[in-house]
Amino acid sequence: MLLDTSSLYFRAYFGVPDTVRAPDGTPVNAVRGLLDFIARLVRDHHPHSLVACMDFDWRPQWRVELIPSYKAHRVAEEVTGGPDTEETPDTLSPQVPVIDEVLDAVGIARVGAAGFEADDVIGTLTARAEGPVAIVTGDRDLFQLVDDARGVRVLYPVKGVGTLDTYDGAALRAKYGVDGGGYADLALLRGDPSDGLPGVPGVGEKTAAKLMDRYGDLAGILAAVDDRTSGLTPAQRRRLDEARPYLAVAPKVIRVADDVVLPDFDAALPVRARDPEALRALAERWGLGGSLERLLATLTARAR
Repeated sequence: MLLDTSSLYFRAYFGVPDTVRAPDGTPVNAVRGLLDFIARLVRDHHPHSLVACMDFDWRPQWRVELIPSYKAHRVAEEVTGGPDTEETPDTLSPQVPVIDEVLDAVGIARVGAAGFEADDVIGTLTARAEGPVAIVTGDRDLFQLVDDARGVRVLYPVKGVGTLDTYDGAALRAKYGVDGGGYADLALLRGDPSDGLPGVPGVGEKTAAKLMDRYGDLAGILAAVDDRTSGLTPAQRRRLDEARPYLAVAPKVIRVADDVVLPDFDAALPVRARDPEALRALAERWGLGGSLERLLATLTARAR
């Protein structure tokens, strides 16, 4: 099981009231919400290994160089020589280091790579996996990794962190008209304002799905632009032709990497806290109470 960690703690933050606080009054809704979510995932889905995949660079420069608008609207502060600071709610930012410390003390692997997003870590670990993979994310970009032949599916939160939709090939085809392998092309044609990806003007999701159904993939669509007998409308041909500079670079931006160099780590589901003393101190300092107890109890029960 691979967790898109920042996606999940953002959802926990907005799904759990900020009245959930530490003894000193500091909000810990994202921390406790994430711990409860992980406990529920382990209880309901029984993974034998678990990795919290991290954004060591949420807006990699190599993606920005290809499409300058990539996530530009989410930059709070530009940082020379390092990852830009992402715009984050004031009461969420202080909780992120606490999440890191708690996951480390519990013994849940946290894995990231300089210059890459969590998506790229997930793509790399998925490519390496020898068995089924469950990817837990609120980011539709990772639908591109769905692969029935390899048992790769996405668990997608649809209401806070309490309700999950499972996306396999059939679910993707029913909703978007493409399978996992075609989702990246659909996404780059459609665009995504939340990531600053413009898409092709005039080509929305339904039109993109129809083009994919008729011509197979982006290469087939571009071949159709050059073929006057292909059946594209004049407006579609013009818009796609004008978008060639974007379409030439968008695949590299949208497709997740699958060859990132990662550190060594132990993905085995922990059966007991890695650092009980540190965990006790964190529980007391931040008032993690029942959320941490439920997670530890779930991990212990899973090991039996």
